[in-house]
Amino acid sequence: MSETVRLTSYSHGAGCGCKIAPAVLSEILAGHHPGFPDARLLVGNTTRDDAAVYAIDEDRAVVSTTDFFMPIVDDPGDFGGIAAVNAISDIYAMGGTPLMAIAILGWPVNKLSTKIASAVLDGAREACARARIPLAGGHSIDAPEPIFGLAVTGLVDRKNIKANNAAVAGCNLYLTKPLGIGIVSTAQKRGVVSEEDFLLARDVMLELNDIGSELADLDGVKAMTDVTGFGLLGHLIELCEGSSLSATVQVDALPLISCVNKYLEIGTVPGGTSRNFESYGHKVGPMSDYQKTLLCDPQTSGGLLVAVAPGGEEEFLACTASRGLSLQPFGTLEEAREDVVKLV
Repeated sequence: MSETVRLTSYSHGAGCGCKIAPAVLSEILAGHHPGFPDARLLVGNTTRDDAAVYAIDEDRAVVSTTDFFMPIVDDPGDFGGIAAVNAISDIYAMGGTPLMAIAILGWPVNKLSTKIASAVLDGAREACARARIPLAGGHSIDAPEPIFGLAVTGLVDRKNIKANNAAVAGCNLYLTKPLGIGIVSTAQKRGVVSEEDFLLARDVMLELNDIGSELADLDGVKAMTDVTGFGLLGHLIELCEGSSLSATVQVDALPLISCVNKYLEIGTVPGGTSRNFESYGHKVGPMSDYQKTLLCDPQTSGGLLVAVAPGGEEEFLACTASRGLSLQPFGTLEEAREDVVKLV
């Protein structure tokens, strides 16, 4: 492409940091229910899970999700790829296998070239190919800011559904990708990130969470969710409240992108971090400013948060090691207490 633009300069937010704050979303959804009652709807919105799950027979269910956002990177191919990987992740987080995707495109046609929009779709198509699914169609509108994402359909064995309400006390907590995406992305948006550090964060966002389909087969894996715009704490709280549990998090054990502290020192903290903390900070025990910036950092295309029963850890770690992951637990789930999450 001969045309060079900074896509992030055309949007007021970035990636999953654009998500409506958890507290505001709760107000919007208050009192809402699926409407038409249907016993085949196995997972809806009541536990704030990653996707809806609908039974099609005694053994199988359809998994359905949608996710879209404004640019988190400037390169259009990377934007399309990251948005696609992020959307497909919801299927993996439920223990499913994706089948196909439909594109969602909002484009300021009077501001940005259609060639750039085409490059966004190319990036998404490449990501879908890595997930072994077709990008089968889509819908587009003329919008004031660039928006892109996917609606994704998948299948899951009903016995393998990993919902937020299925965790049990005694589970250890694991994270399959490092934290810090929002911090590094904000550094890029402000023009202060090094190319090496940006590429490191980009590669994390482009990595598929397809290991979720394998982890779903393990009896010791009780619950999974992907970590996105609400930050690790927000998604952990959803899992805890869905399962009527609390968690203890060992902050020093959390996996971080290696350059994160460098950018925290110069203050590249996303606006979504404060919105996240204001939404759920009252549910968390005492925390330092440093802990808040890490645990409330909005992630885009983050890793899977996995709750593993003690008896299933050996099999879990063998599975993740076979995919090149070297994981250690960063926390535990316990009986419910006043503080949903305690940091140590």
